[in-house]
Amino acid sequence: MDREIVVKLRSSFEAMVRKHVETGTEFWCARDLQTLLGYARWENFAKVIEKAATSCKNAGYEPQDHFLEVTKKVDLGSGAQREIDDIALTRYACYLIAQNGDPSKDPIAFAQSYFAVQTRKQEIIERRLAEAERVSARKKLIRSEKELSGIIFDRLRENESFAHIRSKGDTALFGGRTTRDMKNRLGVPKARPLADFLPTITIKAKDFANEITNFNIKEHDFRTEPGITGEHVKNNQEVRKLLVDRGIVPENLPAAEDVKKVERRLASEQKKLPKQVDRLEDDGQPESE
Repeated sequence: MDREIVVKLRSSFEAMVRKHVETGTEFWCARDLQTLLGYARWENFAKVIEKAATSCKNAGYEPQDHFLEVTKKVDLGSGAQREIDDIALTRYACYLIAQNGDPSKDPIAFAQSYFAVQTRKQEIIERRLAEAERVSARKKLIRSEKELSGIIFDRLRENESFAHIRSKGDTALFGGRTTRDMKNRLGVPKARPLADFLPTITIKAKDFANEITNFNIKEHDFRTEPGITGEHVKNNQEVRKLLVDRGIVPENLPAAEDVKKVERRLASEQKKLPKQVDRLEDDGQPESE
């Protein structure tokens, strides 16, 4: 394909993208895409969209999440307007449409590559966000455990009770399975903390139970190991019940990647990003100091 055509098509595709005002979600309008992809008749393009929606469903996704039927007003040239049917398309929907289009058309051939790359970029972004969230949750759990350890030492004046109380909390959260049971179940190395291999939802569950325990120890002035243990067990049981009621059984969730490995990968990727990026100003002028 001629380079000039590629540059023109890229510019056209990027100029056509729209953003939802409230969520910032990117989407394309099918009527706009129809013209850009070289389809003169809406009826013919609608058949391609239908095939793409079927592909979406077969891939295990809900088509309505990617192909949203909408209406929009168009000018008739005399100052009057009328509504026409349209479809708001996600990047993934556009990718599927391109894959189901006629590859002999230059715009379709370009779109197949363009949206494949854009979809992959989005997948990478979403993966990084999920990994960053897990690393952040793990750090927050460390802080809440450190606070709990400090409170216990302040009340009981010894360090051994914290490990015992935390273990009892784990047993309550995991339906009677001990920390050691869960480490064996998930294949966690003996010298590593269980939480380093838990999925984000379970890390947050442990942290939430800790926060409640920390608050209530101070609120109710617990000063005995049985009292603090009972409070922590109760909170983990309640958090477990909340999860199970929503169909999430903590002990049945698979192990996640070592959070330390994830953290190192994120740090390495961060170093590869540009040190500076251009700022986007509303009026194209530099902001005042």
